[in-house]
Amino acid sequence: MECDVVVVGAGIAGLVAAERLSRAGCSVRVLEARDRVGGRTLNADIGGGKIVEVGGQFIGPGQHTIGRIVTELGLATFGTHNEGAHLLELGDAVRRWRRIVPWSGPVASWSFVRSRRALNRLARTVPPEAPWSAADAARWDSETLASWMRRNTKSATARALLGTVVRAVWSAEPEELSLLHALAYISAGGTLQRLAETRSGAQQDRIVGGSQLIAQRLAERLPTPPLLGRPVRSITQSAAEVVTHTDTVSVRSGYVIVALPPMPAARVDFRPAMPAGREQLLARMPQGATFKYLAIYDEPFWRRDGLSGQVASDRGPVGAVFDNSPPDATPGVLLGFVVGRHAHRLLRWSEAERAQAVRDCLGRWFGPRAARPRQLIGTSWTEDPWTRGCYCGYMVPGAWTSYGPWLRQPHGRVHWAGSETATHWYGSMDGAASSGERPADAILAEIGASAA
Repeated sequence: MECDVVVVGAGIAGLVAAERLSRAGCSVRVLEARDRVGGRTLNADIGGGKIVEVGGQFIGPGQHTIGRIVTELGLATFGTHNEGAHLLELGDAVRRWRRIVPWSGPVASWSFVRSRRALNRLARTVPPEAPWSAADAARWDSETLASWMRRNTKSATARALLGTVVRAVWSAEPEELSLLHALAYISAGGTLQRLAETRSGAQQDRIVGGSQLIAQRLAERLPTPPLLGRPVRSITQSAAEVVTHTDTVSVRSGYVIVALPPMPAARVDFRPAMPAGREQLLARMPQGATFKYLAIYDEPFWRRDGLSGQVASDRGPVGAVFDNSPPDATPGVLLGFVVGRHAHRLLRWSEAERAQAVRDCLGRWFGPRAARPRQLIGTSWTEDPWTRGCYCGYMVPGAWTSYGPWLRQPHGRVHWAGSETATHWYGSMDGAASSGERPADAILAEIGASAA
């Protein structure tokens, strides 16, 4: 089997790349390990023609690439429900709030605002496409976000509140993240509040019919459908061509785009081997720990109680909740994320223990009815063999400044895509989409240059 370009991975990044190349006249084969397209996006049927998204789902203002693609594919969006009071749980205390800032008392709230402003101010000095080039990159990459918080967020309550934000945004703990990575990520999305919030933020909108439709529509546009159930085991290249090997088929091509999360990409056997710098980078790029649960009810009863359905909690194990009901609010759906240290705990629990812990959290916040959903759907993205963590990979201290330039550097005829390689909106569907366009355009430029 031969083609111009092989794309490894049928998530949004890979399919955007494949569709862009096909539209330019290249022959493309997409190889996907799963039995479906969509990567880290996945719809689940809950009956009655309704779905819930058990993977990535949100888009927001400023995410121009995915917004354009959604429009081109003829898909519609609708707003994430945001009316009513939100809930904030710190320790054993649960508070309602409607303000721009979660209210936890004047001292703690002001300390939280000051820290958020400081992070945004520092982030504006970090180029998201090259964080290692920031003037203070070496200093910021030598410490964690947690160490910065201990020095700069004086209120323990404010640190706890900021910790809930960190877990919700990065699905990791503050002590796991390089401060430079946190600043680069904020820079890539605009501000910390833009990353964390619903109205005017990254969680503002959803796709009618579910986000997996993006990948499904892109796949339908390809002249040759993706080959599913074909995990790539090795990639061998010479000066003239690349051969991509699965268990059942090998494909010869001029170029390859690897559009996989960092951990699965590191398991591919490259011959010749990836440059040592890129291997070292991947070794310092773990992925967030995430469980996603969808609780289904006959109706969104919490709205009658004046609640938005949104919760932020440091007690856990569910750390963040959204109203995930469909546009017509039938049925009612609560989405719960278990992330960071809470997800680390759940990895040691049985499925039954995990589900009971989620029900207990929902009952604690929304009353006994919430503890008895008619259906509870859970997905452990950390245990998924073709993902190994969501929302995306993150950098530990020292990674950006030591090995960052290897992130997007091609390995001969092999190019890299995936949300982690984006230059804006890391970790989002928008980042995935733009990361697919970049290597596709680079290959088209190379093909044009070689044909000239």
